[in-house]
Amino acid sequence: MKDHFSRRQFLAASSLLLGGTVLPASATTNNEDLLSGWIPNGSHAKLKVALVGTGSRGSGMWGRDIQKNYANQITFVGLCDKNKGRVAFAKQHIGVDCPTYTDFEKMMKETKPDLLIVCTMDSTHHHFIIRGMELGANILTEKPMTTDEKKVQAIVDAEKRTGKQCRVTFNYRYSPHRAKIWELLQAGEIGELTSVDFHWYLDTSHGADYFRRWHRRTENSGSLWVHKSTHHFDLLNWWIESDPESVYASGSLDFYGKNGKFRADNCRVCPHTKNCDFYWDVTKSKYSKDLYVDNEQYDGYKRDGCVFKEDIDIYDKMAATIKYKNGVQVSYSLTTYSPYEGYRIAFNGTKGRIDAWIEESNKSNNADYDELVVYKNFNKREFVRIPHGTSGHGGGDKLLQDQIFLPNVPDPLKQSAGVRDGALSCLIGIAARKSIETKGVVAISDLTTIDLQAKKPYQRMV
Repeated sequence: MKDHFSRRQFLAASSLLLGGTVLPASATTNNEDLLSGWIPNGSHAKLKVALVGTGSRGSGMWGRDIQKNYANQITFVGLCDKNKGRVAFAKQHIGVDCPTYTDFEKMMKETKPDLLIVCTMDSTHHHFIIRGMELGANILTEKPMTTDEKKVQAIVDAEKRTGKQCRVTFNYRYSPHRAKIWELLQAGEIGELTSVDFHWYLDTSHGADYFRRWHRRTENSGSLWVHKSTHHFDLLNWWIESDPESVYASGSLDFYGKNGKFRADNCRVCPHTKNCDFYWDVTKSKYSKDLYVDNEQYDGYKRDGCVFKEDIDIYDKMAATIKYKNGVQVSYSLTTYSPYEGYRIAFNGTKGRIDAWIEESNKSNNADYDELVVYKNFNKREFVRIPHGTSGHGGGDKLLQDQIFLPNVPDPLKQSAGVRDGALSCLIGIAARKSIETKGVVAISDLTTIDLQAKKPYQRMV
């Protein structure tokens, strides 16, 4: 096509972005300075790491992957989980010889880690984040940082009180496709940003899985407004570079839970397997069987819960209007029973528009790139192709981990996220829940003491 721009051409055309942007001093700090915040007085060569929560994410992305790729930089000193069978399996799966614990306090006091990685149930994150900082560790926590405004405030206060640092693992920021969007917006390709249309679709595989697990209860996950959408809200906060001001939302449970024609406790005991499109045999995965099924005896947690259980109280259809301090308005929705996985997003500006449609499952072609379309007012469209990443979450996982654990990795795109970022992403979802309950607009400033800014502040996290 005549109006097609290659990725190389477009990068050349927009080179002013990095050439004209002054990076924070911390973005070019050497490795010794970066690690000094986590290793007290350079007292030992490697970062001492403890992990609490050895489910799939803890044992995999923040366990085995870290041990495999960063053994020269870190050493695991302890693993902890309330389920003694699961933590024993995690030790073997990760490939470490450190002690295991079911008593968190004992682990912290005996191992004295520099860094605590928190991968427990969402509703318990605050306890381990706060107590970990009080016991002398910096924190790396899975998203969402926590699940309600009181816990957000407690974490904010604890960080100030202890002088420790909490980093939130927003891997979506690091995927090449989403990073390119940030670059285009920063380069002013569509002028001043005025509004965003953002619609996310979870398919009947991934989406349904939230309704099988502990996530199906708001008391555990904060609902998908917090557990899942916090990813999307953080992207919005990062792209827009402003703080959210207010939220008006609607939501309902229309497909899963009480809407099913039949149900059971879990798939393995269900008499309806031949008639249920959502039947899932957890035992076919050796990893899932070893990690979950073989350890049910210790805590009763069943990984293959029925998606139609009547105790499900989270929404499966959600929509929100979000207003930002700088005037940008967002229309957002999340659907959890789509035939495909992906999202549609559009950025509207005073000089044009950026469009993207990403289908992450059931792809109809074998293209090794994603594509953005940049429309300029009174001009031709430009196509920007972004090669796929080579790790999970759109290529973001490895890039995030490299920035945390490897030397000399700068942060020119301001992707590093701390407590303030974690808090504001959660608070949008928390405000959405409250808006549905009250049938009104909820002001973010009413939820915590965080001072909202029209220009989002940036702090490079260690």
